[in-house]
Amino acid sequence: MKRKSTKKKQQSLFPSSLEVVEEDLNEKALNSSPDFTMKIIETESGQRIGFYFLYSIIKPQVLYEQIISPVQKAKKTLDIQSIDNMIALPNSKEENKLDEIGKKLLQGAVCIYIENDQTCLMHSAPLQEHRSIDRAETESLIFGPQMAFTGSIETNLNMVRNMIDTPQLKIERFILGNKIPNEIQMMYMDDIANEENINELRNRLTSLQSEDIMNASVLSQKIEDNPYSFFPQYIVTELPDRFTYSIKEGKIGILVDNSSAGIIAPITFSSFFESTDDIYGRWIIGSFTRLMRMFAMILSITLTPLYVAALTFHYEVIPEALLLSLGESRNRVPFPPLMETIILETMMEFIREAGARLPTKVGQTMGIVGGIVIGQAVVQAGFTSNILIILVALSALASFTTPDYVMGTSLRILRFPIILLAGTFGFVGIFFTVAFIIIHLLRLRSLHRPYTAPIYPFRFFDFDQSQVRVPFVLNKRRAASHLPKKTKRKKKTYGHSLFKTKGKDIDE
Repeated sequence: MKRKSTKKKQQSLFPSSLEVVEEDLNEKALNSSPDFTMKIIETESGQRIGFYFLYSIIKPQVLYEQIISPVQKAKKTLDIQSIDNMIALPNSKEENKLDEIGKKLLQGAVCIYIENDQTCLMHSAPLQEHRSIDRAETESLIFGPQMAFTGSIETNLNMVRNMIDTPQLKIERFILGNKIPNEIQMMYMDDIANEENINELRNRLTSLQSEDIMNASVLSQKIEDNPYSFFPQYIVTELPDRFTYSIKEGKIGILVDNSSAGIIAPITFSSFFESTDDIYGRWIIGSFTRLMRMFAMILSITLTPLYVAALTFHYEVIPEALLLSLGESRNRVPFPPLMETIILETMMEFIREAGARLPTKVGQTMGIVGGIVIGQAVVQAGFTSNILIILVALSALASFTTPDYVMGTSLRILRFPIILLAGTFGFVGIFFTVAFIIIHLLRLRSLHRPYTAPIYPFRFFDFDQSQVRVPFVLNKRRAASHLPKKTKRKKKTYGHSLFKTKGKDIDE
């Protein structure tokens, strides 16, 4: 009983004097924060009104011009309702609980209290410092809008609204976390997106009680179907155009406050090898680059393992002319092919990681100079052969063709177990590992939708939305892999039909 009465005593903040309220808020709700401030004004009628806020996260201009100034000019006796009517700002709320007032103060609110009143008024006036709209760091475009999401969810939502200016864009707001709440916005086309996908994602977000949702990448890992998989099951993108294009195709987008990326769900394996450049460019170029990326992905995970397996167990598969060149290249190398490849692949990962962590100009120089100097040095020292240098460099270049950074990194990591099994069991080890990866991909799901669609389950009419890109005149359907409500697109009049009327040529 004592504990209950103590808790009640701590929560009963009002009525009280302005000084007592200041002391209780600072000590009990804000843990003696040094940036906590109280501003007291006295009206002409003799009322004392206190304004409590954290000056580090409040917009000073809004605070003094739109909140304090109207109250200071009042000549009549005021109450909470009349103060609320004076202030031309949205998001006001009356509060009388200590913990709720403390939470709102930490989110950039101002607490307005009339001395000895029963409740206070909370008004939001947060100061949010975010980087300006700039180019994406992890994804680049040749065509299209050269801009990326910022850390402000309001700015990101503004970009999405400008690109999808229709009332059919439905937005749902969530607040995740108890101690450290963060705003999440789920958006989709109400007339296109699948209802089961929406409900499933909504349930995953509402059931998530974690308090460390730092950004979109963390959230995507917490709501994915298989958290133990090597492969990402959602696309995390910095590009607003890719984000909005996916929503218009019937997928669901998620924005996270304080995160410069958005989440796209559900997706397929082939989605990671698509880029909005494929849409902006000619259809033949888009189809060629998509097929080239898929081929480069296969090449990046199998090229060096095939070298190890061939030199360790299967000399008979190497052409005689190439075998002589390989023998001359390896006659000074003291390591077996497996050890030689592991050393060189690890060295390549060191150069890549160092180039990514260093400042941009230094990182570019480090990647080029480091690769040339170290590659030449290890060959002259006899640590590796010239041919392996070429194969490792080709594998690295092939892995960098993947537009999605997370998927590209996952594929580079997969190379190492394949190399180890190739050096232990030869081609059998490669086939076993590749078969295991394929089986895993077939079992994987993204929001309960097949990860390998349209290959399995086979959907022939979805290939023009994934593996290749057809001309817009033939693009009459949306991909059925994520089961949108509407698969057929609206009929459009394309350029070639503008020069024709019913059965008449342009000369007529």
